[in-house]
Amino acid sequence: MQLQLSTWPEIEAYLARSRAILIPIGSTEQHGPNGLLGTDALCPEIISRRAGDQAGFLVGPTFNVGQAQHHMGFPGTITLRPSTMIAAMTDWTQSLARHGFERIYWLNGHGGNINTANAAFAEIYHGVTFAEQKGKNSQLRCQLRNWWELDGVMNVCRGIFPVGEGCHATPSEISVTWFGYPETVNDTPMSPKIAPMGPILDAEDYRRRFPDGRIGSDPSQASIAAGEKIVAAAVKSLVEEFSSFAVS
Repeated sequence: MQLQLSTWPEIEAYLARSRAILIPIGSTEQHGPNGLLGTDALCPEIISRRAGDQAGFLVGPTFNVGQAQHHMGFPGTITLRPSTMIAAMTDWTQSLARHGFERIYWLNGHGGNINTANAAFAEIYHGVTFAEQKGKNSQLRCQLRNWWELDGVMNVCRGIFPVGEGCHATPSEISVTWFGYPETVNDTPMSPKIAPMGPILDAEDYRRRFPDGRIGSDPSQASIAAGEKIVAAAVKSLVEEFSSFAVS
């Protein structure tokens, strides 16, 4: 069930049985020569929607622009200031809480979002503590989970890609997007086969160190079949974790 594809009476009916919602959150940034710019938003979105359909829980619109300043050396990347992202996440949460939602689960697809998302949670809880109406929204809880950290997912990824997984533009994440959007598969050649590793600093330094955008990865290994296996593992774990969080 997707919020943006529902009517307000349908959401009102959903709230009568559950106060929990899942929001995919990611980024719009370069993902190497064969990866989609939306990879970090598409991965949690693909997983979340399948899990929501399977288990009957509500999935919100995808928060698809995040912290990506270090990728700004590559055309197409869009980024937010940390303060803007904190404010937007707070506004989204307050809007949902106003309607009665008490459990907001954010499924994340971009490591660069983690610190800012946790700062947003601090801002949200500050608002709860100092609300004009004492105790208002006191049951509100937020949770952030990286999709690749869902139980069992990285075991599947490592089993399929024992070499060349890397940490950006990985064959695992690109496989997930190809599974969701098979028309985007491409076989762009890459050299070297496995990209170098190194630190992530400012945008210009990033482009110098990693000229095609990859870090430690060989995404030419990606495939639709691999994506299907990874998504299946992620959906299974997400259904279990979200269902537990919803009643915590």
